[in-house]
Amino acid sequence: MSVRFRSALMVLMSTALFFGFLHLFVPDGKTYNFERLHIFLFNLCSGGTIILYFTENRKKPSPKVILFCLLAVSYAVFAFMKSYIPAMLISLALVCIVEMIRIRRFSFFPADFFRSSVLVSEKFHQASLLCLSMGLTLSCLVIWNNEYLKIVSFPKLKLDTFFLGFSFPLSLITMSLMFSFMKDDYRDITDLLKNVGFWAINMGVIIFFLFILFEKLVLQLAVTSVLFMTVIMIFYLFVNLGVQTQQKSFLISGMVFLLFTAITGILYIILEFFPEYYTQDISRFLLKLHSFASLYGWNLSGLAVICRYEDFPIRLHSNGVILFHWVTVLILAPLGIYFRPFAVCTIICYTVFLYIIFSSQGTNRNANA
Repeated sequence: MSVRFRSALMVLMSTALFFGFLHLFVPDGKTYNFERLHIFLFNLCSGGTIILYFTENRKKPSPKVILFCLLAVSYAVFAFMKSYIPAMLISLALVCIVEMIRIRRFSFFPADFFRSSVLVSEKFHQASLLCLSMGLTLSCLVIWNNEYLKIVSFPKLKLDTFFLGFSFPLSLITMSLMFSFMKDDYRDITDLLKNVGFWAINMGVIIFFLFILFEKLVLQLAVTSVLFMTVIMIFYLFVNLGVQTQQKSFLISGMVFLLFTAITGILYIILEFFPEYYTQDISRFLLKLHSFASLYGWNLSGLAVICRYEDFPIRLHSNGVILFHWVTVLILAPLGIYFRPFAVCTIICYTVFLYIIFSSQGTNRNANA
């Protein structure tokens, strides 16, 4: 990935976190839904662009990838401004770009999902693209229903509920990356566990999302528990089968972030069973902690490895950088919810972390091309 492209992505990711705290500094900031820009700029604009770039596997981003990034930013702005007609039209254009790239790399119908001969890493990769295009399509349909048709009405059938779903393609592409770094193990049980992990993650999240819409707390807790056990299984496979490279350290750190998000998610659901302890402040803190660990911990770990994919090993102290990452995401960011100085410190430290990852010199001779 070229230095210029990495720099553009770094600015986009830093801006995303900036909007996550902007309501603290703007008068009547809570009247503006900066959360949409926060989520969109990271998940859809930055993450979606990186997924497409990684899929095409070119030295420089293609015109399709650049167009996707520009349209995604436009989509984020229109959604924030509640200009829904242009947002809907842009989302359909984004779907077309994603599907063109997906079909060219894989096929129209994802038959590979059902073939045991296909690598699980490839299955996760195609699922990531398919999830991205489906998320854009569903968000368009939700806008159409909520703002114009008004046919279906559920308390949870809101735009922001679906917007959060754009983090799932990022999770899947990171899973794809992890499985690609696993050594071949010809035992049938290992191959079975890999495929079980693929189906459990994908079907589990889809079913969980449906239970959120229908507000079935007990079933949400059951599915979340299954997902948690699946993540532990995948973590075990990766630790034992993962190739000993610098990337493995970052991906293991990402997996620990993912386990942390699973625990906070389970706690958030359990809390809803006890109204006497359920308060807006506690639920908001748990949700923010979950969001920070998911977006800027787990997802960022995978995206960072993809952005420097051809450059590893890169010249930095991995353990020190990973510790800095954890302090920023799980200490400074949660404190930033309540204290403005910590919010500023979080944005600065996060930008520094991105700069270290994106600018550190790679050993590959084409690393800074």
